[in-house]
Amino acid sequence: MEKVLKKIIAVDDINFFLLSIKDRLKDHYKIYPAQSAENLFKILKTIHPDLILMDVNMMGVDGFETIKRLKADAQFVDIPVIFLSSRSDTDSIIEAFSLGAVDFLTKPFPTTNLLISLEKQLNPEYLEINKPIILAVDDCPSILLSVNHVLRRRYKVYTLSEPEKTEEFLERVTPDLFLLDYKMPVLDGFELVSRIRGLSAHSTTPVIFLTSEATVDNISAAIHYNCDFIVKPINKVVLHRKIAKHLVSFMLQQHETTTLKGVPCKS
Repeated sequence: MEKVLKKIIAVDDINFFLLSIKDRLKDHYKIYPAQSAENLFKILKTIHPDLILMDVNMMGVDGFETIKRLKADAQFVDIPVIFLSSRSDTDSIIEAFSLGAVDFLTKPFPTTNLLISLEKQLNPEYLEINKPIILAVDDCPSILLSVNHVLRRRYKVYTLSEPEKTEEFLERVTPDLFLLDYKMPVLDGFELVSRIRGLSAHSTTPVIFLTSEATVDNISAAIHYNCDFIVKPINKVVLHRKIAKHLVSFMLQQHETTTLKGVPCKS
């Protein structure tokens, strides 16, 4: 029986690069080339791909604007997007992930690197195991349910309604990011973040406060602890963008640190 190949749309305004991608991947995937965002959406009318490879810098509609359109459409929101770009600056990488990309490869890149990235992103078991871990702490169960519902597709979400149990929880699980309410009984958000920052494993772990009181004092306190904040009611687009931004920045920081120490960085 002939093997059924997974479908990938490759989007780039340079035809030579599309031909190169098709040649490099033809034995592994069915490749549909598109030379513009307009061509991409024409193909999407008849083909629902397993993944999209896309350049950032393109004539007309660029890659960032294109992924915004994809993620705003319920038909396409779940299609993973990998950016292939000549850009390598931190701002572009953060922007890509904050808009919903699953990976970012800088041109030129070895075929092996691309194949590894594709295999990871098209392997549900790998994705589930390697989801970033988020701990949300809030004394309001409805907020925790909402956060879990919004984030569970892309992240492994744990929730706590009793902030005083956070340190006990951290003995078992190591989150990649914290979402904390400001006002909570027994232990408020600022007291809690002070304790979290006192743990060596979380001295620099990203923290985002969720608050209905964005006063000058509260914002100043958040900045003092090197934390970000989101005003309730929570906008899911803002929440996703801020989480992605902080996780990518944190991972890049860890990569720089481990590179300096000569220790291989976790991919």
